[in-house]
Amino acid sequence: MSSAEAKRASFARRAESLVERVRIMNTIYEKYIVNTDKSGELTVTVQGDLTQQEKRAVFITVHDLGCNHNSFQEFVNSPCMTEIKERSCFIHIDVPGHADNAEALPDSFNFPSLQMLGEDLVTVLDFLHVKYVMGLGEGAGANVLARFGLAHPTRVLGLILINATGSAASVLQSFKTKFIQWNNDDIAQSAESFLMYHKFGHVMEQLVGDNPDKEKIVTEYQKRLRSSLNSKNVGLYVKAFMNRKDLTLKGCKVDVILITGMLSPYASMVEKLHRDIEKEKVTMLKIERAGDVLADAPAKVAQSILLFCKGQGLLTSVVMPGVDRGRAFSTSSGSFDGTNGTRRLSRGISMEDYDKPNIRRLSIINNEIKK
Repeated sequence: MSSAEAKRASFARRAESLVERVRIMNTIYEKYIVNTDKSGELTVTVQGDLTQQEKRAVFITVHDLGCNHNSFQEFVNSPCMTEIKERSCFIHIDVPGHADNAEALPDSFNFPSLQMLGEDLVTVLDFLHVKYVMGLGEGAGANVLARFGLAHPTRVLGLILINATGSAASVLQSFKTKFIQWNNDDIAQSAESFLMYHKFGHVMEQLVGDNPDKEKIVTEYQKRLRSSLNSKNVGLYVKAFMNRKDLTLKGCKVDVILITGMLSPYASMVEKLHRDIEKEKVTMLKIERAGDVLADAPAKVAQSILLFCKGQGLLTSVVMPGVDRGRAFSTSSGSFDGTNGTRRLSRGISMEDYDKPNIRRLSIINNEIKK
């Protein structure tokens, strides 16, 4: 089979795996079922038009425990992410059995480890014909994406890791004997308490800091746990998280930003992970009065994502809040600034062309691997 025939066959398989395609406002959503080697079927929701990936930033997201792709989809659709969303595509991953209203996974199914999930994400990129991505993960999902970045550095432009933990389970040991009592029809109280602790922090009175909508946020989270998510499958993901192996990012070839909240139960573990990474590769943001940073401080997270992406040569036409667009770009030249590698926008360059990723780092990594 020629390369052209193989490519046509690949696109045909992708079309056959398309479960749903809808347009909401100006955004296209496509849902696929992707078969992987070690992790079984992954439900993949594509938000945005991947045919424009050469001109846009492409993110891959992996959700935390007790959540699914909706957590990141809601964040992306928040007002503070509007300009980033308009110039990006998002590939949202549901780990096995975590799609909305999914049936319980069969007893014979071996739920994958976080390492297996991370390694299998490259299958999703190949399936969608995506060259490289920016990783965006929270909690257990951040751990998965870190392992993906270590396994496939040439496919990753950078990693945005929220409440990522490097060490094996330790802070959770006191919960270990309590949370296992899952019921197929409902989540046992001990399990729900564990997930509330994991999501919002151990100070229940400050679950979401100073957010005036904290009761609504907590209620919505509990409602989702009890309704759209299958409790048995949620328990399997929790077990995989608690059985995780140590994660070391020493020697990581991918730039990383670590984000946590001061009220997060994992803040100290994020700090430890930060200490273990080469400082020229990592940035850390610790947000005050926040436990669940996506709910408590979405604007700060969005701003840090934008700054980090600009450092990777992405989203260069998006102006930081409070900066006048007319002063942000020079109209006299379209060349690169020799001092810091940034581009100055000329009258002859469109915003879409200006947003084309600057992927010099990947070529450097490829050369290092070949040596």
